[in-house]
Amino acid sequence: MRHRVPSPHLLASALALALAAPTVLAQNAASQATDLKAVVVTASPLKGSAESVATPVEVLYGDELDRNKAATLGDTVAKLPGVQTTYFGTGVGRPIIRGQEGPRVQVLSGGLGSMDASTVSADHAVSIEPFLADQIEVLKGPATLLFGSGAIGGAVNVVDGRLPDQLPDTPLSGRAEVSGNSVNNERTGMFRLDGVNGNWVLHVDGMIRNTDDYDIPGYAIVEHDDHDEEEEDHEEEEQVKGKLPNSSIRTRAGAIGATWLGEAGYFGIAASTYRNNYGIPGGAHEHAEDDHDHDDDDGDEAHEEEGDVRIDLVQNRIDMKAGIYEPLSFLQSINLRAAHNDYEHVELEGGTPSTRFTNKGYEARLEAVQKEWNGWRGAFGVQLGSTDFGAVGEEAFVPSTTTDTLGVFVLQEKDFGALKLELGGRYDRVELDPADRGSRDFSASNLSAAAIWRISDGFDLRFGVDRSERAPTNEELFAGGVHVATQSIEIGDQDLSTEKGLRGEIGLHWHTDRVDMKFAVYQTNFDDFIYLADTGVAEEGFPVRLWTQADATFRGAEAEARIALADSSAGAWDLRVFGDYVRAELDGSGTRQVAFEVPHGDHTHAYQVDLAQGGYLPRIAPSRFGADLNWSLGGWRASLGAVRYNKQDDVADNEEPSPGYTLVDAHLAYRWDRPASSWEVFLDGRNLTDKEARPHTSLLRDYAPLPGRGVGFGIRAYF
Repeated sequence: MRHRVPSPHLLASALALALAAPTVLAQNAASQATDLKAVVVTASPLKGSAESVATPVEVLYGDELDRNKAATLGDTVAKLPGVQTTYFGTGVGRPIIRGQEGPRVQVLSGGLGSMDASTVSADHAVSIEPFLADQIEVLKGPATLLFGSGAIGGAVNVVDGRLPDQLPDTPLSGRAEVSGNSVNNERTGMFRLDGVNGNWVLHVDGMIRNTDDYDIPGYAIVEHDDHDEEEEDHEEEEQVKGKLPNSSIRTRAGAIGATWLGEAGYFGIAASTYRNNYGIPGGAHEHAEDDHDHDDDDGDEAHEEEGDVRIDLVQNRIDMKAGIYEPLSFLQSINLRAAHNDYEHVELEGGTPSTRFTNKGYEARLEAVQKEWNGWRGAFGVQLGSTDFGAVGEEAFVPSTTTDTLGVFVLQEKDFGALKLELGGRYDRVELDPADRGSRDFSASNLSAAAIWRISDGFDLRFGVDRSERAPTNEELFAGGVHVATQSIEIGDQDLSTEKGLRGEIGLHWHTDRVDMKFAVYQTNFDDFIYLADTGVAEEGFPVRLWTQADATFRGAEAEARIALADSSAGAWDLRVFGDYVRAELDGSGTRQVAFEVPHGDHTHAYQVDLAQGGYLPRIAPSRFGADLNWSLGGWRASLGAVRYNKQDDVADNEEPSPGYTLVDAHLAYRWDRPASSWEVFLDGRNLTDKEARPHTSLLRDYAPLPGRGVGFGIRAYF
């Protein structure tokens, strides 16, 4: 029996009132600014605090990070303003920043690329475990100055502490956690130890996660209006109600590291492994021939023989960092960070290997941080990398490709009284050399200017202008075949040119003793924006989609406010409210004629189609708003929150709109301190109204809704 819950409309109205609260409360708040905790942004060589950096950045850490940790990086950061996530079952979720995703959002571990295959296909997971993170930094807007053309839409940097920057305060410290969840029978355990011996810091961590298939409200596959009654009845008979088949996860991760920290410099090396075996929900990897090349008996036999699809992912990585303090009279330090990566994942159909993806390579970054000169602080450096991507098997729709990159950059900042100015530039060369055709070379130039105007101690305005460029990826250039994850045939365009973006942004930050508020509006105009267009052509039962270019514009706004409501003997109460909106559409009108060829065995089929030059871009995150009410007293802390995802009907050609939904969650924890340790027990409730939610950003929204009501529970120890 289901309990009666508030309607989404009532929750949405309550949240709308909550969003109006900052204006009312701020009128009564004192004007004295509070000292915000200085959270250092490690992704920048200048190591400024999150509040002092002019470019937009969010840092997730501490209790808030503990509350939001999930099995994927995208889910972990998805409640930050301007950030949502892709969804391909609980094993795959990649961050979306201001409507941009995939190869436009760089995912980093300790400031260097993850070097996995997550940008190649929507069903490929990011090879970083958020449960082992100390903090997660989200750079919104182009982060190309720091990380190259793959960060034209932003970057997410996971800081794991495996190579620390300073000696811990105690000879031995660490943390451990054991937790579970009712929605998927999750069993998770993790630990971390940091030991100090003289100038050496030794680090070891490990994590294990096992889950079963997760619970859902109703059936997994939606019923379409074009199904007749007999088909719908047959579909319901085949489906299991209340459970998403083949959605279980098996994850193992761990690392060992040693770092020497001296007065003249430092050196550290760490080895890590990440292993993830996760299922792809049914519907994502169904082959078209099963639908029309067999009669009923043969089709059942073929499906039985093919079986469930799972991905078995293994990444082994070595990270190294070294630095020298004051090597020259005008330099504060020289810092080197490098990583070597060996990534492989195998797609298993019914337990049998089908397609193998590999990505082996390295990335290195050398930075020189200058001493202050005439008020200017800054850094300059060089970054280089090489990856060898391989794909072998029936779903290898992208050829094996070697990608070499080389970039040089410079960053400078200076305070002019109440005005802080940040300037930077970067130049990259990118070469892609596929195994079966000629190579392509690209250059990308990036310039950025940002400023903070401190109008008063608690109020400042922020401005940013960026000109950034991105080189196409191997998938966009060289794809040619069935991409089963997207249920389509993807055709690349080897003649694609560099994508160019011009962004402008205005923001404000307001801090008083009761209110912290941030607001920003932005627009990015793209020349030659690369996107996947639906051609209207179908082959082998699959729609044919073409990588192509056109001018496009992204516009958006985001806001967040934290309000101290009360602090008394009954506890401290505060309210967090946030909202974001993005709109993305092509700039043209009418149609243009495009010719392309679709591989078909030992020959190709030629087509010529008209593509729309205007309209919305596909799978853009819907607008949303949310609120969290937080309470703490002594060792107790609790929160109750909801997020309203509005319907998305600004859709591309041949794309269906998505209905809105509201997700409600709650958290309760109690912490107690002992002489040498702290302990915490917690309960986390998610989707408490058991709402059927299908994110518009998910390619699987017709096959796999989000998990239903779940209660997480566990215990944490800090020592």
